[in-house]
Amino acid sequence: MSRATLLALTLALTAGCRESRTVTSPSQEQVLPGERGLRSVADFAGISEERERSLALFGELGQVITHPRCVNCHPAGERPLQGEEGFPHQPLVVRGEDNHGAAAMQCATCHGESNFRSIPGNPDWHLAPAEMAWEGKTLAEICAQIKDPARNGDMSLEQLAEHMAHDDLVAYGWKPPAQLEPAPGNQALFGQLVRAWIASGAHCPES
Repeated sequence: MSRATLLALTLALTAGCRESRTVTSPSQEQVLPGERGLRSVADFAGISEERERSLALFGELGQVITHPRCVNCHPAGERPLQGEEGFPHQPLVVRGEDNHGAAAMQCATCHGESNFRSIPGNPDWHLAPAEMAWEGKTLAEICAQIKDPARNGDMSLEQLAEHMAHDDLVAYGWKPPAQLEPAPGNQALFGQLVRAWIASGAHCPES
């Protein structure tokens, strides 16, 4: 085999190895359209200044984060909230030591693996930990909180994006029982907005 042929084979094999390691980046995924009041990432592309775009993206995320489907499970007190007005849970239940309810009234006593009539369901139905509560907080306060590993379940921003986009309990926000309003948009769109916010610096509003 000539040296020229050997060199050509080597270059071809090297190129093939490089190609096999190519991974699609978040920026290459198909941008989803806006849906049910939640705008698309594409709607923010015209904001050239990165900080302003980041702030606008987080403002859009706030429509979901502050929606009753999310806030009701992130209460400031020891009781979950219910309905569109955020009334204290009836019957009376409390957070308990592991956020799954007190020993005599666990969340799973009534909440099954899926929605049943008016009762929401999930295999791991529980309250968010107390340090992750954001009922009554401003978007600025919530933003700082969800970026802080001490108050977000010890998650990095990458882990936070994965949680928001794929966590099954987060997904409930868009799949409540029929009598409850789902959060704006859908989880996949929300996840793209979270990633775009992080990619633009994950800036937080000042107030």
